[in-house]
Amino acid sequence: MMNDANATDWFSKPGDSIRVVMQRRMMSADQVATRLDGGFQTLRSLLDGSMPIDTEIARSLTEALGASPSFWLKRQENFERAVERAVASISRDEIDEFIRSVPAPGAKPRGKLTDARRSEEVRKRLVYFSVPSTKSWQEHYGRLVGRTDFRSTNAYATKEEAVLLWLRRGELESDLVKTREWNPGNLQDRVETIKQLSLLKLPEQFLPKLRVLLGEAGVALAVVKAPSGCRASGATRLVTPDKAMILMSFRHRSDDQFWFTLFHEIGHLVLHHAQTFVDTDEDGPSDEREDEANSYARSCIVPDERREEFENLTEDRERVLRFSVKAKIAAGLTVGQMQKRDMIGQDKLNYLKRRWSWEQINAVEA
Repeated sequence: MMNDANATDWFSKPGDSIRVVMQRRMMSADQVATRLDGGFQTLRSLLDGSMPIDTEIARSLTEALGASPSFWLKRQENFERAVERAVASISRDEIDEFIRSVPAPGAKPRGKLTDARRSEEVRKRLVYFSVPSTKSWQEHYGRLVGRTDFRSTNAYATKEEAVLLWLRRGELESDLVKTREWNPGNLQDRVETIKQLSLLKLPEQFLPKLRVLLGEAGVALAVVKAPSGCRASGATRLVTPDKAMILMSFRHRSDDQFWFTLFHEIGHLVLHHAQTFVDTDEDGPSDEREDEANSYARSCIVPDERREEFENLTEDRERVLRFSVKAKIAAGLTVGQMQKRDMIGQDKLNYLKRRWSWEQINAVEA
């Protein structure tokens, strides 16, 4: 497990100031993004440090958040100097190893690198992970995969670069989500209401409501498509001392998979102290905490008081629909549980499940 939320040696990016002002003024990401040319994409890039603040952006930030344009430009200038010092402090041998071992968004460098390209590759990694040194990266991320629980050890052994990039993108996305202080009791209190959101057909209908409910319990919901090589379906992580994150990949884009994974991740947060978990839907070795999270998810979909009725279900469509109505869940979740428990074949009643396109999902994640 890894809990680095109390770390204090991050770079102070201009995006950090943007985030602080948003929190102090209780401004949502929507309110700020509408003032920026490029909207959410510009805001994301400012927060992760990949877009520098120029004169035009500085004016927009002044209009949206206050402070003078010169303040924002100076903030960018100071950041650039800090990054230059950080890169210059790393030895040539460390640079080569850092580039080889640390993933970065975008294409991997190929062939022999010039000194200028080496420096740029190191800069890209330090800024993306918001760490000021190779030592800091190792402390906060280098041991992450080795200390993180996967449902599949095969996924852990071969995909750690892709998983790290996915997790980091989730952390950055969680910056856009306004939440109250993390409270597991408040999360548990909202589970029944969250479950009923499965009755809504489209992501544009349930994701905004889900994000609000989770946010009231101090949980930021991030939706990030898993990159190539990452087979994760969901993850949990404490991103700051008072904010937890649930990261969802929508890997199979079906309602039974999405909601079971969501309840599994909620189980980790409620039962396992918001430790870092990365979950795939592949079979792996038995693990007590994974078994507990699975049991929690199953009980969310089929509560104990309805277990006997559920276990007597058959392929009869009408009976499945009636049970789902009484349980206040979408029929696809009932079917998914029947399949998982070998009550029906994997090819039965699949037409009762809802499936979504990436266009439908991305339309919500502006």
